[in-house]
Amino acid sequence: MDRSNLNPVEILEAWIAGDRPLRKISAAELELLAVWELADEARARAFNITPDSAAGVVRHKTDLFFSLFDQLHTLAPKSTIFLETLWNLWLPLAMQLSTEKQSLKRPLIQGILGGQGTGKTTLCQVLKVILGKIGYSTVSISLDDLYKTYADRQKLQKADPRLIWRGPPGTHDIDLGISVLDNLRASPTSELAAVDHPKIEIPRFDKSAYGGAGDRSQPEIICSADIVLFEGWFVGVNPVADDRLNEFLETAPFPISTEADCQFARDMNAKLHDYLPLWNRLDRLMVLYPRDYRLSQVWRNQAEREMMAQGKSGMSEAEINRFVEYFWKALHPELFIKSTVEGDRVDLVVEILVDRTASKICRAIDLKSSN
Repeated sequence: MDRSNLNPVEILEAWIAGDRPLRKISAAELELLAVWELADEARARAFNITPDSAAGVVRHKTDLFFSLFDQLHTLAPKSTIFLETLWNLWLPLAMQLSTEKQSLKRPLIQGILGGQGTGKTTLCQVLKVILGKIGYSTVSISLDDLYKTYADRQKLQKADPRLIWRGPPGTHDIDLGISVLDNLRASPTSELAAVDHPKIEIPRFDKSAYGGAGDRSQPEIICSADIVLFEGWFVGVNPVADDRLNEFLETAPFPISTEADCQFARDMNAKLHDYLPLWNRLDRLMVLYPRDYRLSQVWRNQAEREMMAQGKSGMSEAEINRFVEYFWKALHPELFIKSTVEGDRVDLVVEILVDRTASKICRAIDLKSSN
């Protein structure tokens, strides 16, 4: 087949269809794919791909593609979006993490910031598979796993009735998170050394407990991990200056509409100071950044409908909207996500469109310069 006019996804689709290079890429395909690696300059800079390294990157990605494809298919369908995301984001990100891990003498902690429906869970699942094939053990921890116990949150709600749901700053056990990340950072990175090392408890949270209020479940016990993926809807988000917050609140962005809403936003911003020691444990931070923050509400409704179509219980559209808007009232994405991207902590930004495709993959500095 003449592939001179094909793009990378079309080449991958041809391989899937059976026209495979049998794990050996042709010179023509190598040249074409190397050109495509460099065509998106922002993405190339994000993954440190240069004219000298492009061919090697393509070879590595191709080897991983064929060795992993059947495993990855269990996590996501073999759609165009899947292939595009695999080739442009998941594979090069895993390769970058493995390279950075090699320069450390301890586990690497990657922070992942993203709102509801942005693909944090899928990203962590796929990275775990790819990194495992490269030779690294990976553990995923969600900010949700650090929620305070049901009993403690009941006490918290009595003290502050505005905390009607788990999720906002103040509903997490920060000391637990710090302890877990410190234990992971101190864990050995070789299987042999890990045998005699104290086991590490990874907290887990059961969202179905107490009628959906949720509570701690049995922790996951591991010996060590080379790479830690720590994800959540405000992981790495710092408090903003009071004057910037007050200026933002003057325009009353949806769904903030009352003075009580504004005060809630101020109080949640103040609570973010407590999380800074936890964020300081991160080695890297990436942001899954919807071009329109309201897409999180659309995606959450889609997920709920799919779950209910399978016979599972779920929330109504009105209930979902109130739930998501509650999070926006606490830390409005238009301010807090943007301010995080504008800061100096973010290494990688992935802009996401309504169909879940990544419209741009770049360093934070490149996103700021283009806006």
